[in-house]
Amino acid sequence: MECVLKLASEKAVVIFSKSTCCMCHAIKRLFYEQGVSPEIYELDEQPNALEEIENALKRLGCTPLVPAVFVGGKFVGSAKDLLTQHLDGSLNKRLKDAGALWL
Repeated sequence: MECVLKLASEKAVVIFSKSTCCMCHAIKRLFYEQGVSPEIYELDEQPNALEEIENALKRLGCTPLVPAVFVGGKFVGSAKDLLTQHLDGSLNKRLKDAGALWL
């Protein structure tokens, strides 16, 4: 779990993803369209750490496992959570507070 929390705190926005996941693609696109450049860890492209990262995400309560999004080092949710936060405006506030968005 320490590995995931360390990775999650290295940039303002961190996404744990799988390259073949359509919801992961949609969430990454959501950030890119707002001008945010997240750090993305494609789990299916990191076979050495895959099991460790997946287990840590499970312990953090990530369901489904991907996309798992961290803003300002804190887990903010998966696709459903992020879309809800985007629609109610709270995602922009989080992004501004984390220094990922300046507008």
